[in-house]
Amino acid sequence: MKIKTTVAFLTILFTSAANAGPAFVNGLALDGGMLDLSGGTSANNGRVGYFSDIYYDTNRNEWWGLSDRGPGGGTLDYDTRVQRFTLDVNATTGAISNFQIAQTIKFSNSRSSLNGIAPNPTNVLGNAHDPEGFVINPKNGNFLVSDEYGPSLLEFNRNGQLVRTFTTPANIIPRNAASGTPNFASDTGNTAGKRTNRGFEGLAISPDGNYAYAMLQSAMLDEGGGNGTINRIVKFDTTTGKAVAQYAYEMKRSGQGQGISALVAINDHEFFVLERNNRGVGIGATLATADKEVYRIDLNGATDVSKIVLDAGAGFTRVTKSGPILDLDADTLAALGNKSPEKWEGLAVGPKLTDGSYLLLAGTDNDYSVTQNNSGNQLDVYLRFSDADPYATSIQCPLGTTIGCSGAAASVPVDGSYQLLPGVLHAYKASAEDLAGYTPPLPEPATSTMMFTALGLLGFVVRRRKSNAAA
Repeated sequence: MKIKTTVAFLTILFTSAANAGPAFVNGLALDGGMLDLSGGTSANNGRVGYFSDIYYDTNRNEWWGLSDRGPGGGTLDYDTRVQRFTLDVNATTGAISNFQIAQTIKFSNSRSSLNGIAPNPTNVLGNAHDPEGFVINPKNGNFLVSDEYGPSLLEFNRNGQLVRTFTTPANIIPRNAASGTPNFASDTGNTAGKRTNRGFEGLAISPDGNYAYAMLQSAMLDEGGGNGTINRIVKFDTTTGKAVAQYAYEMKRSGQGQGISALVAINDHEFFVLERNNRGVGIGATLATADKEVYRIDLNGATDVSKIVLDAGAGFTRVTKSGPILDLDADTLAALGNKSPEKWEGLAVGPKLTDGSYLLLAGTDNDYSVTQNNSGNQLDVYLRFSDADPYATSIQCPLGTTIGCSGAAASVPVDGSYQLLPGVLHAYKASAEDLAGYTPPLPEPATSTMMFTALGLLGFVVRRRKSNAAA
């Protein structure tokens, strides 16, 4: 079956393969050059990096999309941020359309903006920030954001200002086990703790907001490193900011960059886990054998492994894992040549539909459609998705230009055959059976909601007065 969907950015065709579990409805391919509302005009200060995570706030009927450390791969002072976006959802079918950025919020502390540049000196985190997971605490409306550098779990108010930093368990911190010295910027010198760029990738929160769950992307250095198949979920008490338990999750396999990209709470002990490799259409990725799947897990009965080294032969019980309940490779968009994107990283349970089912939304990280050459120069990457291997025939141009390029051609054709890598959204319809036991976040306390509403009105009045004064 083929269905045609028109959106503001691209007209796309999608094909759906039959699968058990949530049913694919439709998808959107979003302009790879889209700018956010920060006022930035280039890839390095305003281009939307799309979806390192997605969250749907049931209390405010709001969608949020988290971008990561920016297009510089940790070399640029990029202000990290989150986007509130709007999305039209057909209440009957679950079909999505009309994606729009509604608000851009930058993260900051009391001194300055947080940024994507790697820690320097390497043993001090400072303002370095590589956000990968995002949820909203229904107890107070604050943002919780997980970070890969620390790895860290940070709490921000609704303006993006840092409220507090949770305490990362000592065994998770990347460090030299003999000296205890951490290196937060790379694996150099580290023998224990999380691997570089493999920190807290997934983040979920219990429906009552009492606990947050941060999940490492893959196995730690001292627990298998690049060949390990078991990684950790850390349970934090949101009142104290301290970890209260850790659980072992076994991935499908190691190799090919296998890791987890998202964690979504179904209730206070069951979760969806998005597990993927690094194959598919992406910036520099190998196309063949893409593998992106969603599993259901249960923490009940799992061992607290806070004081257990997972590859030392000690006995422990892993979290229960079932599925896959969703194969993200089974459904593709004609806009991407019916090929699977590499970086499926966002997953969220959305609004309830009229028949009692729910929208399940998945999204990709497009790496800002930017790469760097051996000299460290940044390049926009244009791809022709109809090609057998779009990256092999890509055109790479100096940022913001379509001439003076390298690769398949010296300039980008004006016929539209080449495009920046889009961000991708897939809508799935999840039945009551698919979401058995689902508990949405509890309603936010009225006092908290009223306070944020009042602050929003005050901000509107101030902006209106400034606008009138300027006129």
